[in-house]
Amino acid sequence: MAHLPGIRLWRSLFVTHRSLTAVTMMFIACVAIALSTGFWLTWRLAYVALIGVPVAYAWSRLNLSGIEVIPDRHVDRLQEGGRFEERLTIRNRSWFGKIWLEVDDPSEMPWHSARRVVTVPARGSKTWRAESTVRRRGLYTVGPVEVSTGDPFGLFRHTRRFGRAQSVLVYPRAVELPNFNVPAANLPGEGRFRRRTHYVTPNASGVRPYEYGDSFNRIHWASTARTGELMVKLFELDPASDIWIVLDLERAVNVGEGDESTEEYGVRVAASVARYFLMANRTVGFLSVGRKFDAEDAERGLQQYTRILESLAMARAWGDVPLADLLANESRRFGRHTTVVVITPSTDEAWVEAMGVLQQRGVKLAAILLEPSTFGSTASSLGVFASLAAIDVFTYMVQRSDDLLAALGAAPPPAEAGHGGRGSEGTGHDA
Repeated sequence: MAHLPGIRLWRSLFVTHRSLTAVTMMFIACVAIALSTGFWLTWRLAYVALIGVPVAYAWSRLNLSGIEVIPDRHVDRLQEGGRFEERLTIRNRSWFGKIWLEVDDPSEMPWHSARRVVTVPARGSKTWRAESTVRRRGLYTVGPVEVSTGDPFGLFRHTRRFGRAQSVLVYPRAVELPNFNVPAANLPGEGRFRRRTHYVTPNASGVRPYEYGDSFNRIHWASTARTGELMVKLFELDPASDIWIVLDLERAVNVGEGDESTEEYGVRVAASVARYFLMANRTVGFLSVGRKFDAEDAERGLQQYTRILESLAMARAWGDVPLADLLANESRRFGRHTTVVVITPSTDEAWVEAMGVLQQRGVKLAAILLEPSTFGSTASSLGVFASLAAIDVFTYMVQRSDDLLAALGAAPPPAEAGHGGRGSEGTGHDA
C-alpha cells in the first residue's frame, strides 16, 4: 500500500500523460541548453512549448463546452435473442464547430457498442442509432454517455458524462412445448380446493357491494335490481392443481460454462415449463436457492409469468443448499393438490429420497434431469434415473445440445404404473 502513490505518479507521467511529460522534458532540456550555450534554436523551441501547451489545454476544454447529449433508450425489458436499440443525439449550442468528439455509451451488455467519433457543426446536431442482439439473460447497466476529446497534439484528454445509467433486464428465452406432460395431482372430491381470486372465472361464488375500480363486466344485475345498489360478482379459482417448479442452483452440482452449462439449460427449461402451464391458465409457483432464496407463490396469469422470468433472469448457480434440503424445508408448500416439477443436474440420490417422502403424502412428481456427463462432468445421472423409476416418478432427460422442443415437447407415452415419461429419442428414457 505504501507504494501506491508512487505507482499512481508513474502511471500519470508515463502512461496517461506521456505526451505532456515528453514536451515538459523537452522544454526543460531546451531551456538548460539555451542558458548554457545561447543557441537560438533551443530558445525558440522553448517558446513554442511554453505557448503551445496552454493553447492545447484551452483547445481541449473548449471543445467540450456547449454540447448536450440526449440518449433515447426505448426499452428496459426484453427477452434473450431480442434487439436492443438506442438513439444518441449530440447537439452543439456554441458558435464554434466541435471536431473529433469520441462518443460512447458504455454498457455491460455483451456485444453491444454505441461508440462513434463525430464532428458537430456550429449550432448543429448529429443523431445515430446503435442496435445489437442480446444473446444472454441478466441485468445490465447502460450509460451514462461519455464524450471525450483532446487537442491536435495529443497532450490533453478530457471526458464529460451526460445522463445517467439505466438498467436493462433481459429475460431468458422460453421454448413453446405443445405436448409437455406431467402427472395430474389428485383433487379433493366434494370439498374440492377453491380460492377467492380477482380473475374472472366460470366459478361465481357470491356477490358484494360495488367498489371504486371494479370492472363493469363483473356487475350482477339481478342482485343490483333486487337490492337497489350496484353489486358485483365474486369468483373462485378453478379446482386445478398447483404446479411448483423447483430449480436446483446449487454451486456444487452445476457444471459447464456460459451458454453450454447446466445453469443456462436449467433456466431455459424452467422458463419453458412455466410458460406452458401459465398459458394454460394454471397456477404456477417457483422455488430456487442461488444468489438468494427465491420463492414465488403459486399464482396464474401474465404477471406471474413476468415475476418468474425476472427471477430466472437473475438466477445464478451460486447456491449452497442441496436440493434434498430445499425440498424438505419447503415441503409445507406442497399438498395433495400439487404437482412438483424438479429441474436438476444433481446425481446425489438424497433428493430422490426427499421426493419419495413427498410422494407418500400424495404429491404428484416429475423430474427433468440435466445429464451432467454431457456438460463436461465425470458424473452420470443414470443412477438417479433408475432410482426415480423405482418410485414411479415421471422423468425427462435433457442432454447438452438437445433441442428442448424435441426433448420436452414431444408427447411422452401414457404414464402407467412403473413407467414415466421420456423426451425425444436418444435423450429421454422410460422411467
